[in-house]
Amino acid sequence: MDDGFFQGRRVLITGHTGFKGAWLCHLLAHLGAQVLGYSLDPPSTPSLFGLTGLDSGHEVGPPKGQTNLHADILDLPRLARAVADFAPEIVIHMAAQSLVRPSYADPAGTFAVNVQGTVNVLEACRLAPAPEGPGRAIVVVTSDKCYENREWVHGYRETDPMGGHDPYSASKGCAELAAAAYARSFFPAQTYSGHRTALATARAGNVIGGGDFATDRLVPDMARAFAKGEAVRIRRPEAVRPWQHVLEPLTGYLLLARRLLEGGPDAASAFGGGWNFGPGPDDVRSVGQVAARFATLWSDDARLDLDKGQHPHEAGLLVLDCAKARTLLGWRPRLGLDEALLWTAGWYRAWAESARKKHDLRELCLASIREFVAKPRGL
Repeated sequence: MDDGFFQGRRVLITGHTGFKGAWLCHLLAHLGAQVLGYSLDPPSTPSLFGLTGLDSGHEVGPPKGQTNLHADILDLPRLARAVADFAPEIVIHMAAQSLVRPSYADPAGTFAVNVQGTVNVLEACRLAPAPEGPGRAIVVVTSDKCYENREWVHGYRETDPMGGHDPYSASKGCAELAAAAYARSFFPAQTYSGHRTALATARAGNVIGGGDFATDRLVPDMARAFAKGEAVRIRRPEAVRPWQHVLEPLTGYLLLARRLLEGGPDAASAFGGGWNFGPGPDDVRSVGQVAARFATLWSDDARLDLDKGQHPHEAGLLVLDCAKARTLLGWRPRLGLDEALLWTAGWYRAWAESARKKHDLRELCLASIREFVAKPRGL
């Protein structure tokens, strides 16, 4: 990855102020890309975006080559102008309402952002002039929850049907259908010379890593509670998920974008469609197991309260089959879950201590990225 391909390339990221978006900004800064971030303000306080100096108002400021545009993807005219003016070679669409439980409180807002927001990104690309040079690659990031979940013990493949019990999951399935419709209707491989655009979607499992401060999410909830010396209540400890460090799917998205961009007229058919990016079978574990390991890594005093009460519906078992990405992209995870949890706990401990020890959280992210990209891919 670190071979100069992304040096100077124009990359548009929607949702760059979120957890995954901020990590992607740091990764692309390491790779030397020119980044335009398009997003609302950070979704949490604190935020990785703010703590690591990605905001233009921060004393450190965003990395060289990054421009921040604080705007709403539901504002199609403004989004279309941004795409036309910046003329990105790569578009990574991640702006979303990204949690299951809030989707019960605001289903209409969840569908608006996750479905209409995706349509607006694709429409802005459709309306923009056909790009010069190698063309344009679009990667729409959805979720492993886009699948119609039947609680199968085997992993879901990219050809399995879309679905969703809750508003969040259903909205991600809808976003996948919208992307497929745009790919067939406006960016087909047969007419690539006219639009010069290749489109794919990416579905990742549960991601962990330093700097996620969302509510109702396992690792952030534990980090906040442990930093205060409090016990944390763990809901659905028996639920099984595919866990991975945030850099795993992000490098997958960039590898996919690269293949779309390098492939020319054949890329739309060879690398278009959906792609799963998830861990190996050894890293598919229960919420309770992950919580217990994180607590051990934090301190001997970290306390868990396992809550087996009634809660809004969430999938009990969800696993991805990533054979397609492994075989056709050559993508493989670089960190096992135990190492990913070690990195994650270390980041949050540095955050908890930063007021008195002055840890440089931005440098901690960059050090993790340097170590990560230097690691060999797994088997």
